[in-house]
Order: sequence, then structure tokens, then C-alpha cells
Amino acid sequence: MMSATPIPRTLAMSYYADLDVSVIDELPPGRKPVLTKLAAETRRDEVVARIRAACGEGRQAYWVCPLIEESEKLQLQTAVDTFERLRAELPELAVGLVHGRLRSEEKAAVMDAFAAGRVQLLVATTVIEVGVDVANASLMVIEHAERFGLSQLHQLRGRVGRGADDSACILLYARPLGETARARLKAIYESADGFEIARQDLRLRGPGEFLGSRQSGVPLLRYADLEADADLLAAARETAERMLREFPEAAERHVERWLGGRREMLKV
Repeated sequence: MMSATPIPRTLAMSYYADLDVSVIDELPPGRKPVLTKLAAETRRDEVVARIRAACGEGRQAYWVCPLIEESEKLQLQTAVDTFERLRAELPELAVGLVHGRLRSEEKAAVMDAFAAGRVQLLVATTVIEVGVDVANASLMVIEHAERFGLSQLHQLRGRVGRGADDSACILLYARPLGETARARLKAIYESADGFEIARQDLRLRGPGEFLGSRQSGVPLLRYADLEADADLLAAARETAERMLREFPEAAERHVERWLGGRREMLKV
């Protein structure tokens, strides 16, 4: 098992499972910390001015949106609309657009142009979350940041800060903010530590299913709590190994009672 960004379920499973864990807790050599700023959507014009200034100095920028096209349920700024609007507001800049519905060759052409510096501002969905390394890109704007998960925000922020220039990530949010959205933005604003962000993500979203595919939500445990009862995990693991070794029939009955119909998932 390997996880670049420990999602709640992966983190929770590492608590329980008998796994060998290798921890990389340092940034690559030369990587500079990214300044994170929060801005209400009413300050959008100021953010556009910041983009103009950064690109005018020869640097590049990302503008990330959560949706590709308009949604009746979520009236958020879309990537296509944002692309058209920013082209009109910043006519002196070369603006590109990349999202998951483009053909592979179209995406590759836009990304190549951005990497080569022919595109100064890249409007994108989360397709740029991983695998994009442009050292000259020093500014990222994430629109409707309150709608993104903590792991996504952390991954996206990692697209900047890869070169010699000081870099910043601006989280644009819409009011009113719910309690969970406020907690997510607070966590990403206060920490650049992926491990701490994963712990906060686990606390906010829950671990999901250990024997299933749901990445978040309430687990099967009725009384136990992963964080509050962390000191019991080692004792429980030792007891489980002893039961399997000395009382296999009792262990079998215990597993059957706890897992019920989920037993088949162990074969995956």
C-alpha cells in the first residue's frame, strides 16, 4: 500500500493494520514554503490584480475551479466561464484551459504550452492535482476553496513553490461558510504539514469503511474512537494475534460476529 496524500481511510487503516510504515517528512531539496492566504469572493478583483502583477513580472499562475460546466445544484464558478472571464479581464496575458473532458492530446498541448511559458495563466479543474511540475508557476488561486477536501487543497497547493521565487496560494471562498468548511479552511491555512492535515481530515470526515470502498464517513465501531482510544490499538493487535494462535475457533466466531456479510471483501 502506498499513499502520496493519506486520505482518512488510508490513515485509519494504517492505525489498525499490521503494516510497515515508511515516513517521508521532509520537503525535497530546494522546495520553498508556500504562503497561504484566505480571501472572500468579494475581493476577487484584488486577486485578479495580483495575477496581473505576478505574470507581468515574468512568472506564471494557476486558477483552479471545482466544476467544468454549470450545475443546477451547485451554483459555483465554472472552469469554462472563468476562462472566458479571465481572458476578457487580462487581455495582455495568454490564458489556457485544461479539464478532464478534453481529449488527451488537447490536454497535453495546453500543459506543454504552460510548461514552455507560452501560457501564462492556466485555468484548470483538479486534473492538475498531481503530476504537474512547472517551476516558474509561483501563484495559485483556488476558487470556491470551501468546496474542496483537505487532501485536494494540500495537493493543489503543492503545484507551486517548486522554483526559486516566493510562492503563494490564495483560497477564494464564498459566504456563508458552514462549520465544516470553516474548519477545513482553518486547517489548510494554519498548516503545511501533510500529516497534520491528514489527521484533521480524518477528524472532520471520519475514516469511512475499512472493509468497503467509502473513503469517508462513520465507521463500523459503535463505541471506540480512533484518536481517543489510540493507546488501546497495540493491546488489541497483540490480543488478536494471540487469539489467532491459541484460540482459532474463538477468533473465527469473533470475526464472523463483527464482519457479518463483509467477509468476502477480505478476498479482494
